[in-house]
Order: sequence, then C-alpha cells, then structure tokens
Amino acid sequence: MALPVSAAAVPAGPVRAVSARHFIRLKLRVMGNNFRGQGWRVALFIGGALVGLWFAAAGFFLFAVPGLTGNGRYAVLIAAAGGGLLVLGWLLMPLVFFGVDETLDPARFALLPLSRRTLVTGLFAAALISVPVLAVLIASFGLVLTAWALGGWSAGLVAVLGVIGGLLLCVAASRAVTSAFATMLRSRRVRDLAAVLLAVVAALLGPLQVFGLAALRETDWTRLTGVATVVGWTPFGAPWTAGIDVAQGRVWAAPLKLLITVVALGALLAWWSRSLESAMVGAVSAGKAPAQRDITAGAVAQLFPRVAGWARRDRFGALVAREARYWWRDARRRANLITIAVVGIFVPVMINLGGAGFAVEDEQGLTTSAADSSPVLVTLSMLFVGVLASVTLANQFGFDGSAYAVNVVAGVPGRVELRARMTAFSLYVLPMLAVVAVVLSVVLGRPGWIGLTAGSLAATYGAGLAVNSFVSVLGAYSLPETSNPFAMNSGAGIAKGLLTLLAMVISAVVAVPMVVAAALLGDVWLWLALPVGAAYGLGAALLGAYLAGDVLDRRQPELLATVTPRR
Repeated sequence: MALPVSAAAVPAGPVRAVSARHFIRLKLRVMGNNFRGQGWRVALFIGGALVGLWFAAAGFFLFAVPGLTGNGRYAVLIAAAGGGLLVLGWLLMPLVFFGVDETLDPARFALLPLSRRTLVTGLFAAALISVPVLAVLIASFGLVLTAWALGGWSAGLVAVLGVIGGLLLCVAASRAVTSAFATMLRSRRVRDLAAVLLAVVAALLGPLQVFGLAALRETDWTRLTGVATVVGWTPFGAPWTAGIDVAQGRVWAAPLKLLITVVALGALLAWWSRSLESAMVGAVSAGKAPAQRDITAGAVAQLFPRVAGWARRDRFGALVAREARYWWRDARRRANLITIAVVGIFVPVMINLGGAGFAVEDEQGLTTSAADSSPVLVTLSMLFVGVLASVTLANQFGFDGSAYAVNVVAGVPGRVELRARMTAFSLYVLPMLAVVAVVLSVVLGRPGWIGLTAGSLAATYGAGLAVNSFVSVLGAYSLPETSNPFAMNSGAGIAKGLLTLLAMVISAVVAVPMVVAAALLGDVWLWLALPVGAAYGLGAALLGAYLAGDVLDRRQPELLATVTPRR
C-alpha cells in the first residue's frame, strides 16, 4: 500500500543543481550581513581596499615599464620575477601573517548532499571575490600592456589568458596549502613536525632576502635574464611570461606555458579537494593518550596545566590556567606562536647582519659586518620583535568568540581578565624572547649585550601589552568557527591588517625611550638596560591592564556581540 505524501513535501518545480554562482551569492550575502550595523568595519574595509588599490597601481606600473618605455630587453625578467614572487607570496603569507578568507566555512557544508567537485568549485569561485584578488588582477594587467605594446593584440590576448591563469594559480595555491596545513595541525602526532617545517620555510625568507639585497648591488642583470627564462618554465613564472614570449617571437612557447599553468592549477585543486574532504570528515589520529594525573590531587588541580601549576587556586589562577591551556592546544593560537618564534629570530639577524651596511668595504678595504652593529641598531631590532610579539593579543577576545559569554555572566572584573590573559600569554612568549636576546648577542659576538637585548625586548613587549589591551577591547572582531587556524571572515583580514599596523606603530612610539637611552647613555646603558627595561615593561603592562580594564567593564556586552560569529 502506498503511503500518503504530504503536498508540502512535493517540490513545486524542478530542483536546480547547485553551481558556483550559488556560492558567490551566498558569500556576498554573508559579507553584507557582517557589515550591517558595523560602521567601523565598513570604514576599515574601505580603507584596506584603498590601500590594496594603491599597491595594485604600483604593481601595474612596475609590470608595465617595458611596454611604456618600448624596451623589451628585461620584459621576461620582470614578468618571471614579479609573477614568481606573487605566487610565492600567496603560498606563504597566509600561513605566517594574514590568513585566508573563510567566510564560507567548508565544515558547514559537511551534511549537505554536495559532491566534492561542486564544493571545491563553489568555494574556489567564492574565494575569488576579495580585495587581494582584485589588487593582483589590476597589478598583473601591467603585463598585458607590456605584451600588447611589444607584440600587438595577439600577444596581449595571450597575456590576458596567462594573467587569469596566474591569478587562479595564486588563489588555488593559497587555499590548498592552508587547508592541508590546517588538517595536519589537528593531528597531534604531526602537529609539531608541521610547525617546525613551516618555521624553517618561513625563516629562510629572511636570510634569502639579506643575501639577495646584498647581491643586487653587484648583479649583472643580463645574466639574470637566463635565470628568469628557466623560472618562466615553472608554474611560478609560466603564466606570466606566456604573453612576453609571443611578443618576442617565441609563439610555440605560449601554449606549452599555458598547459603548465593548467596542469599546476589542476594539481593544486586536487590537493585542496583531498585535504578539504579530510577536514570535513574529521578523520584524525588522536595520538597517545595523555598521562593520567594523580587523582588524589583533586579535580581542581587537574585543570591547571604544568606551565601554570604555580598559579593560585582562585579566580585569577583559573583564568591563567584556562588561557595557558588554550594557547597550547588551540591550533589558531599555536599558529600565532609559531609566527613569533620565526620572525623573532630572522628579523634581528636580518637587520643587524644584513642592514644597509651588509658587506660594505671601507676606505682600507675592510668589510663592515655584524661586529659594527651599534646599541641603537640592536635596540631598534629588538623593538620590532617585542612589538610583533605583543600584537598577537590585538584580537585576543576574538579567539574566544561566543565562549566569552561565560566570563561576562560570571562578572569577571576587566582588570583581572586582562592581567590573567597577559600572564598566560607571557608564559610562552617570554622564554622565546629570552632565546632571541641570547642568540642575537652570541651571533653578534657581543655576549655583554645580553642585558641590552633582553631589557629592550622586555620594555617593548610590556608597552605592546598595554597598547594591545586597549586595541583588543575597542577594536575586536569575530573569527570564523572553523578548524582552519588561518581562516578569516571576509573584511576581517583587512581589519586585522589595519589594527595590527596601528597597534604596532603606537607600541613602537611608547617604547621609543629605550632607543633614546641607548643613543645618549652609551656604555652605561649596557648595565642599566635590563633592570630599567624590565621595570618599564612591567609597569606599562600593569598600567595598561588597569586602565583598559575599566573600559572592558563598561563594554563587556558590546564586546561579546562583536566577537560572536554571525551565522
């Protein structure tokens, strides 16, 4: 016997197949909802878009120089080098600094009857709707102008195809790498190994930049053209140089390079598809079971991780223990700690070993090197590291999201909240800064400068904590609820960039007295830097927590509404 079917259950018309345009419309709808009633976020988005357009215009004219001057001698070099740096930047920058737009969280589609191809195609199309993609498109169209000016409309048309292929390659590389690394971070067994590998890759950028800048002064650009030709046959340079090849008479090379681009794009999308499916299924290895603690110690004691075992068993200690545990276990927070560890090492080395005076010969033919670094230069490099370490807390409440409601309901005083968060974060960061201070002094051959480096770091880090306490309360923004530690909501990436820049500038200004003291006091400052810097940093941090705590007490409901992700 046939069962009765409700009329409401019968579709009124044919069911439409889901396509990429549905994902694009969904992303635009989510973006509009995120901006609704958030005037400051709209302002930050517009400001970031203007900055992106400024960089796009600069890149456009850089790529268009051979065409505007009518000299195609270095056209291949500019196309291969500039395009290769674009692809490399899209590969590494999301992992280290900015993250990727995750307005459409893939995990939210896990229970929908969507094929893997439909999901990847839709998410890939939605990822193209962003300010960075528009900026890269505008900048790379300078290559179209160059190809058109040197080889006519046919070269320009091939250049258009190459630019579009290169842009798709950049986006696919960014999404594939971040998705794969996010999947690895959820596995405890490979998490530390993946973090170390990422740190090594990112740390190589500093030394390569140092030696690269030093080599540029004595570079024979004609010889580099041969290197650019080789790069042009790799996925890093193939899409960008196809139009130039047509303009210079190598028509046969264009279809081969476009084929290389298509194959590389397909491989990246396939890789992203596999890692995306794994992330949605959630099949990860649990790893070894944690060691059991002594049950006689009590249930409360088991909530305190070892790094915070010294904390008092009160409200302040509980907050420190919770934050310390989150900084160690949350993949998103761990990614920020990796950034501090990596940048904290190679930036001071780059400044002190490869600054403007790297390998410069004086009048007697002697080479200027690390031994000629001054206390002022060292203090400036430490200032940057301390500021970078503290700016991680610029959106510390965004990490909590809706979970911050627990603290609001419990009525945690703002001063206690901020002091506990500073303390828990410092449990991991201060040992890193101590290692940076010792390593730099040893590398420079000045072990007596350990007090100078450590004091400068302590002062700058403490000043940064004070400044970022206010920034985190007044300029917080929500983060997507996803397992990808590099994900950002649409518009939040621009907000993150501008807030980070603002916080770093203000923190650097607050820490300027350390640079002035290093310049005026000479050798005396080598003995005073550590105690004065430690006192200055501690005092600034406590004062910042005291003043920002009052602001937090007044803005707790608004802050909770701001950091709660909108669905």
